[in-house]
Order: sequence, then C-alpha cells, then structure tokens
Amino acid sequence: MLTKQQRIYLSFGVKLALVILAFWFIVKKVINNKDLENFRQFLINMSGLEIFILTFLLVGLMLLNWGIEVIKWKRLIKPVERISYWKAVQSVFCGLTLAIFTPNRIGEYGGRIFFLSPKRRVVGVVVMAVGNIGQLVVTNIFGVLAGLWFLFRFIEIDYWIYYCIVIVGASFCGLLLVFYLNIRWIKGLLLSFKWTAKYHKFYNILGRYSQLELIKLFAFAVARYAVFSTQYLIIIKWLIPELNSFDVLMMVCILFFVQSSLPSLAIFDIGIRSLTATHFFGYITDQQTAVVASTACIWLVNIILPAILGVYFVFKLKIFGYRNA
Repeated sequence: MLTKQQRIYLSFGVKLALVILAFWFIVKKVINNKDLENFRQFLINMSGLEIFILTFLLVGLMLLNWGIEVIKWKRLIKPVERISYWKAVQSVFCGLTLAIFTPNRIGEYGGRIFFLSPKRRVVGVVVMAVGNIGQLVVTNIFGVLAGLWFLFRFIEIDYWIYYCIVIVGASFCGLLLVFYLNIRWIKGLLLSFKWTAKYHKFYNILGRYSQLELIKLFAFAVARYAVFSTQYLIIIKWLIPELNSFDVLMMVCILFFVQSSLPSLAIFDIGIRSLTATHFFGYITDQQTAVVASTACIWLVNIILPAILGVYFVFKLKIFGYRNA
C-alpha cells in the first residue's frame, strides 16, 4: 500500500511522462509534416491582414467547436456527477492531449474520466461512449447523403441501381437514428448475457437518457459538425476561390465519413485526411497542393493546437483521488 507522499510522487511522474510523450509526438509529426510546408508557401503570398483574419476565423471556430463539446460533456455526465464548466473544460482539453498519441483516440477517455470521482470513472466511460455514438451517427448520416450526391454527379450507373442505393442509404440513416434515440436497447442487450449482466451497475446509466435529452445532445453534435465543416469551407475557398461552396461541403462530408470509418492513431490522421481529400477533391479541382495544404492547416488547428493547450490540464489530473476544482 502506497503512502500519501508516494502516491503524490507517482502521480506527478505519470503526468510528466504523459506530457513528455505528447510533446514528443507533436514535435516529431509537425517537423516531419511536408504538407504544413505547402501551407506555409501559400501563406507567403498572403498579406498580413489576410493571415490575421484567417487565423482568427479558424482558431475562433476551433474554440467554438470544443466549447460546444464542453457544454455537451457537462450535460452528458450530469446524471452521474455534477461538474462545473471549468472542470468540463479541463477534462475535455486534457483528453485531447492524451488522445494525440493513443490508437483511436482512446486516451481521450482517460483524460476525461480522471476528473471524476474514482467510483464514477467506469460509468464515465459509458457516458462518454453515448456522446461519441451521437457524433458518429451525425457523421455517418451526412456522409451517406454526400455519398449519394457523389454517385449521382460523378459515377455513371443505371438509374434503378442508384435508386436501390438511395433506399439502402436512407434505411441505414433511419436505423442509425432509431438506434441512437433508443440507446437504452444496449442495456437490454448487455443484460441478456451472463458475463456482462454482472456489470449492470456500470451501464444502467443508459436507461437514464430520455429521447428528448438524446435529441438535445444530437443537436450539439450537429452544431459541432457544422462548425468544423465551416472551417474546411473557409480555408479551401480561401485557397481555391473558384470552387462551388456546396461541392466543397459535400466533399468535406465524405472526407469525415471515410476518416471516421478507418481505425487510426490520432496523430496520423493528417495522412488519412490528405489521401482521402486528394482523391475525392480531385473530382472538382486539380489543385491538389492547395487541398493537401488545407487539410494540414485544419489538422494543426483542430488537433495539434488543442492538444498543446491541454498539456497544462494534464497536471490537474487527480489520478488517485478526487479534485474539487
């Protein structure tokens, strides 16, 4: 059994190791990222005012995006534990830092739940999964709709095959919504198996979300989706102004859909984004360098910058106990 002093030293050592690891990943990937160099070349041709406006818009939207997530997280965790907005901010940004070097952003769970009291941390994982499912449903629905538009516009197929695909796509979207609005069904499924039924106290929380509350949480997910879609629209239209805004948004929806379907290390998302973006945007523009530079910029603003901001909050983690801050 560790003494209080030993727990303090161990806790600090773990947090310091996490921070060092996060910084190592960030520095390594930013320095070796050739796509960021492409974006820097575009900045050379911009005036100081243009750079200021672009930075203000993208960073402002990044803060709005994660601000919405903070509010959503506070609402999500309310049935389990009431936390202040400041604690919600700390947990969200700390999670972003830990997500940067973990597969499928799994570290984000740890970053958030360690701001909860120890006895509620496992339930916190379930609660966070509810929020992530809602965001995934939004991404899939808009991705499917954009995919149907893409097939109609760029792929030559028989009309009856296209109609069948539309029906399948619409059915898929409908099933996703039904599943999300009845997320308590997961609880019933888990209770049907002996080896999972014994852990019922951890996922009983699923039955506490009414459909009205799930709809409100879904609205937050849609708002976040709209914000980071707007970020892409701004930067791509800035670099390639002749592109049609609707076409850009549709391609962005496809980009999000493909990206969400592929398991990856969060720090390597830039490679997936670039590859997907150059392929699909190739249907509407031949300026591939500008497209890749845009994805690199968004990656830097939406992932790297928040992860750096979250480093401070890593040291606020209470690994062995509960923090009232």
